[in-house]
Amino acid sequence: MAQHNELGKKGEQLAVDFLIESNYNIVARNYRFEKAEVDIIAQKKDILAIVEVKTRSTTDFGNPQDFVKPKQIKNLVKAVDEYVNANDLDVEVRFDIIAIVKEQGKFKIEHLENAFYHF
Repeated sequence: MAQHNELGKKGEQLAVDFLIESNYNIVARNYRFEKAEVDIIAQKKDILAIVEVKTRSTTDFGNPQDFVKPKQIKNLVKAVDEYVNANDLDVEVRFDIIAIVKEQGKFKIEHLENAFYHF
């Protein structure tokens, strides 16, 4: 497996562990709908957190959260709308980013709640 794929998998697992420690219930991982893949769907009380995980080995080219593009957001919103409707959920939906950077052999995790809004 390519090194960046391994880093991505490690980042997603770190994000899951972080969310569980923060009292979130992990509802789904890698949920796919059409062209979108939702990394993590987590719930805390009546909030459904849609979490995009971005992991980088350096910030030389920008912060991880800067790599979530408008087209990706559009696809995520469509996928989440399908997920909520298919599961007949009555919850508030929030879009988060967990940005992870590997620095000196350690991982720095930043949870950005309400990182972007759906329209």
